[in-house]
Amino acid sequence: MRTTIAGITIPDSTLAAEATQLVRDTTPDLLFHHSSRVFLFGSLQAEALGIAPDPELLYVAALFHDLGLVPQYQDMTQRFEIDGADHARDFLRRQGRGYADALTVWTAIALHTTPEVPYHLAPEIAATTAGVETDVLGLHLDRIPETHIHEVTAAHPRPDFKRQILSAFNDGFQHRPDTTFGTVNADVLEYFDSGFRHVDFVDVITNSAWAD
Repeated sequence: MRTTIAGITIPDSTLAAEATQLVRDTTPDLLFHHSSRVFLFGSLQAEALGIAPDPELLYVAALFHDLGLVPQYQDMTQRFEIDGADHARDFLRRQGRGYADALTVWTAIALHTTPEVPYHLAPEIAATTAGVETDVLGLHLDRIPETHIHEVTAAHPRPDFKRQILSAFNDGFQHRPDTTFGTVNADVLEYFDSGFRHVDFVDVITNSAWAD
């Protein structure tokens, strides 16, 4: 029997089932439930925005978007968003999905912490960011009926979520601080470490190799 939460049907294809199993087996409950809510909230926000993402691609993007916070999926030299994007792309290609689908999901994950830009791209990309912004930042909750919000959080609870997700972010990139340059992630490092100072864009320009 297919599962429906807040009017959104959870994909039940072999691909979706394997994505679910992979994330369930390798990430903590915090990230699994958060990623599941991102799919549901992203789908609900897509309805409000009048866009129609492919449910299966949105599902994979949502489930994989924070894999880069988990040690076994991390590349020490790149942003955590790209870690998740790379693993999602490779997963889809192994599952026989085409390059275009894999690239769409890669882009959705790579840009999920980048404000505004995703909303000008494919529906799957826009909906992934919308889901993240809803669950993490509480943006545009007023677009979603309260009954649907309660259904989503009943199925995928978020106890102490604000504190726990900030800690997960910090754990995911405190050992590679240079990768947070130009991103919102530097704010997290500064919150947890009063001695951390993000790379300043103005300093980069004024201290560059150019004379003037």
